[in-house]
Amino acid sequence: MATITIPFGGNPLRFEVPDRNLAQVLKPNASTPLADLDAAIHAALANPIGQPPIEQWVKPSDRVLLVSDDNTRLTPAGRMIPSLLTRLNAAGVPDRNIACIMALGTHRYMTDDEMMAKVGQEVWRRIRVFNHAWREAENLVELGTSSAGTPLQVNRAVVEAEVVIGLGAIVPHHIPGYSGSSKIIQPGVCGPKTTAETHMLSCEGGGDSLLGIEDNPVRRDMDDMADRVGMKTIFNVVMDNEGRVTDIFYGEMRAAFRKGVQAARKIYGVEYRETPDIVVANSHPCDLDFWQSHKSQYPAQRMVKPGGTIVVCTPAPEGVSPVHTDLLSYTAWPSAEIKAAYRAGRLKNGVAAALAIAWALVREKATVITYSPGIPAAHKEKLGHTHAPSVQWAVDEALRRQGKNARVAVLSHAPDLLPIKVTAS
Repeated sequence: MATITIPFGGNPLRFEVPDRNLAQVLKPNASTPLADLDAAIHAALANPIGQPPIEQWVKPSDRVLLVSDDNTRLTPAGRMIPSLLTRLNAAGVPDRNIACIMALGTHRYMTDDEMMAKVGQEVWRRIRVFNHAWREAENLVELGTSSAGTPLQVNRAVVEAEVVIGLGAIVPHHIPGYSGSSKIIQPGVCGPKTTAETHMLSCEGGGDSLLGIEDNPVRRDMDDMADRVGMKTIFNVVMDNEGRVTDIFYGEMRAAFRKGVQAARKIYGVEYRETPDIVVANSHPCDLDFWQSHKSQYPAQRMVKPGGTIVVCTPAPEGVSPVHTDLLSYTAWPSAEIKAAYRAGRLKNGVAAALAIAWALVREKATVITYSPGIPAAHKEKLGHTHAPSVQWAVDEALRRQGKNARVAVLSHAPDLLPIKVTAS
């Protein structure tokens, strides 16, 4: 027997797989964290990619908005923002003209304590830090449609700022190919109808996700939206599987993003040589709820054989979603039925409907067994998943379904992994 250990809710989780069945354990590739993060931040700000230093183009009268990812991401905003404020102050921009918005997308609102923890006490004291209040229509501005025809609804503070700088992290992502860059605008600070249509666009292929595809219709649409609200600059990091920064990319949105993607692919692009019957997909580090941990499914979907089994492992202490509570009434439906119901107006929450379609497309390729202490058995059933009382039970049940010779692959940090099939030469 092979004993496999995966990170789970801050503790190790172990299970066994017969030696004859274990094909591969995939985890992020080895990388070296920056020895001096603060020095690297200073160097990146002094030498932007594809644009002059900020002191050469920002004006003292400009309203500057920093757009940061929220507490579902590990981006060290509290280390990044102070150096940025120093350079803005040196350019004559006072703290009162600078603010930071938490780019929630349609996540739950962060508490003051959570926001302070994200940006650090110094930043919290110096500038205004606030949530993207996506539920309140008065906070949103209608900007027509994007080049792809997506209705563009953006937070008013973003539209009114003269300088918009996006902060985030770059990893493979199933909707725009990679996170980071313009994703901080859409869905980060857009209204729900914009996010719904972008998520729907990502499902148009009707099969595999856009995971790891750098140039795709969703990314192009997001870039167009960022252009329309004037976000020319990004401040993005690439991190290793322990949340330590390995690279920093600051500068012009597209040029900095391209370099960031190359760095992220070196860490998270993992090779596999055989198509497994079973994929065990661990949700770390996206563990808060299934709204985050669902990302573990898409690398598994990419790898698993049609008709195979995916085992999802996630703590999910906040359940499926503390916000999108209505989706459990239809998540077990076939993907085509969900899409038809949304287009006919029978489902009103387009963001949830789009994710439910993506989840259904996974199930339409492989059955899903879920081990999660935070998701009740009844809710797993409503997801169309089999409830597993333990991870070992889930693996044993998957082997029972797939047969004694079934091959098993394990993804230790599934949400961030980009499986790359290697063919024999």
